[in-house]
Amino acid sequence: MTTLMMMTQSPGAMSGNVTVSSTASQIFGRNIVFKNQNTDVVNRKTSRFAITDGRRRRRQAPNVVCPKAVSDSSYSQTCLDPDASKSVLGIILGGGAGTRLYPLTKKRAKPAVPLGANYRLIDIPVSNCLNSNVNKIYVLTQFNSASLNRHLSRAYASNMGGYKNEGFVEVLAAQQSPENPDWFQGTADAVRQYLWLLEEQNVLEFLVLAGDHLYRMDYEKFIQAHRESDADITVAALPMDEKRATAFGLMKIDEEGRIIEFSEKPKGEKLQAMKVDTTILGLDDKRAQEMPFIASMGIYVFSKNVMLDLLREKFPKANDFGSEVIPGATSIGLRVQAYLYDGYWEDIGTIEAFYHANLGITKKPVPDFSFYDRSAPIYTQPRYLPPSKMLNADVTNSVIGEGCVIKNCKIHHSVIGLRSCISEGAIIEDTLLMGADYYETDADRRLLAAKGGVPIGIGKNTHIKRAIIDKNARIGDDVKIINKDNVEETARETDGYFIKSGIVTVIKDALIPSGRII
Repeated sequence: MTTLMMMTQSPGAMSGNVTVSSTASQIFGRNIVFKNQNTDVVNRKTSRFAITDGRRRRRQAPNVVCPKAVSDSSYSQTCLDPDASKSVLGIILGGGAGTRLYPLTKKRAKPAVPLGANYRLIDIPVSNCLNSNVNKIYVLTQFNSASLNRHLSRAYASNMGGYKNEGFVEVLAAQQSPENPDWFQGTADAVRQYLWLLEEQNVLEFLVLAGDHLYRMDYEKFIQAHRESDADITVAALPMDEKRATAFGLMKIDEEGRIIEFSEKPKGEKLQAMKVDTTILGLDDKRAQEMPFIASMGIYVFSKNVMLDLLREKFPKANDFGSEVIPGATSIGLRVQAYLYDGYWEDIGTIEAFYHANLGITKKPVPDFSFYDRSAPIYTQPRYLPPSKMLNADVTNSVIGEGCVIKNCKIHHSVIGLRSCISEGAIIEDTLLMGADYYETDADRRLLAAKGGVPIGIGKNTHIKRAIIDKNARIGDDVKIINKDNVEETARETDGYFIKSGIVTVIKDALIPSGRII
């Protein structure tokens, strides 16, 4: 039996000042050694910058550091002065209505969608921030934000502060005002509407992140690359092969890694024109030949004053960072630098991408994304649930969340969310069960049975294959959710389910009566 039991970590386990990883900020005052491509040694004092009323003041001329020394790899060192906890503000964008993820976004914001049995999508960028010593974080939301607000307040609100180091994770909801009578019109517009609040933070940089990506990244290295290259804006870039490149916005760079051209989802000759030498950003020769394109990840570092000037003065009507502000900044001569991230990254924007990203954590021997990296843990709210109980169950290649009760059934290649109840004789294959928000008591179940109702969970002798079962769903006995007609797309909301890309998605709180075949 190959089963993984998920354990979660609360940010309450961290120390008061939210320093959760050893950083070079602990060795301020020493000389830091970087190696360039010719293995020459360059000594740098760490005291290059100071904060004065939110402005960056240079103390000495910068040394040129090879991009390989600051790319996101295990060989690079970080030394931020001032450190990220004092000089960087994280801004996580909650995204739009999430129509491509519907019905998972019917009752919740996209970043609040459950992930990996115990977590929610928003836990990924927040945890990356905390692990990177960025502990001042705003989350900008607009659609169905109640569950997101509740999760953030339970997970992070009471654990962020510390003596002389007041960290926070706060939600900024879309609002109307005399100056801005409209709701958020895009990523840049969302930030612009809250510039009056963001500029109050005495920081050097704004770290702009998306709330619906799955990846693990050390933002300190990202920020260091921004400072070392003396950039106005730094864009995180993902190396791409030709097959995937057509689905992304691509960037072209010069020999210093500076972005000089953008192209949105190019094809044919336009695609070939976007090839770059990715060895400039740190890839070895073999990988550079396989991955000759770089795509924007939608993750940026802005120098504070540059952000204020761009959104207020240069591009006051621009709504989007990726398609308007960043290309516009390049066109007016600002230094826009690329930063290579060569690791697992997934934009969870569709049902199919979400499904595969979740089941990817069951992969052997190494999952696509691991929740077991203790050097950079993923945090979530503490729920204090009991261990999962499995009674005569046959479970293979699966991940089981907290507080589940699984009885005499078969589970293969599936992710079982917290508080899931699976009855005797059930077969669960290639499926994501999100679990439940609460337990029903024995009295509740007896009352339901007397009325002919269906309790929360999976009923007896039910067969589910290649499906997503949202929270609190009530699946009766002898149900078959197997897409028997191989339907690719259908919307049956009144019946409690959708099919997208051949994947059946049962809606949150839906009831599937006993004997139903889907």
